Amino acid sequence: MRSLTNRFRAKSARLDDRYSTAVIRQAAALCLHYPDEIFHSRVPLVRGALAQIGPRPAGALLTAFLDDVCAWPAAELAAHYVTVFDMRNRRSLYLSWWREGDTRRRGEALVTFKRIYREHGLEFTGEELPDFLPAVLEFAATGGPGPAAAGEALLGEHRPGIELLRFALLDVGTPYAGVLEAVCATLPGASPADRAQARALAHAGPPREDVGLDGYRARGVER
Repeated sequence: MRSLTNRFRAKSARLDDRYSTAVIRQAAALCLHYPDEIFHSRVPLVRGALAQIGPRPAGALLTAFLDDVCAWPAAELAAHYVTVFDMRNRRSLYLSWWREGDTRRRGEALVTFKRIYREHGLEFTGEELPDFLPAVLEFAATGGPGPAAAGEALLGEHRPGIELLRFALLDVGTPYAGVLEAVCATLPGASPADRAQARALAHAGPPREDVGLDGYRARGVER
């Protein structure tokens, strides 16, 4: 008998949501990697995985991104990626940079990322730093329920930086903004409507977030 209210839903539906979220995060992780030959070779797999989970707004954003960038000459896309994700231009993919900047505290934050991965039976071996957003997305997507929860917690903890990156990408009109919108769509609650709300989100978090905001102001990120 179907429930007369919306208070309950089948466990299979919850599992389906978790699977779809994992697919979107894994797909977004690939989309945010440097667009080398490996990236281009995996695009058909990503398209197939997104098609498998059916029509979802975040999936549509990623599909639109792939449609766009795969039409670019490979060299042009690679050059665009390097220009867009530049810390000097305040568009970093390294999550701890947004909170700690280039300070000694950032080293401690990187150790924390590695420790969390290790606690869930995963050793970080990537060439990038462990706070690289695609790495965190992969951690949340591929390691089972424990890593999924820990990965989502990391993404939530660093959401102010993720949202500020989203706004920065929207400002420059890059297709990568759609990928960040898809990432934010997998997180609980609505995204802030503007930078002021994103900074307020940081202020509402743990006291340590305020330290990061000092870094934002020092680097002029509020502009």
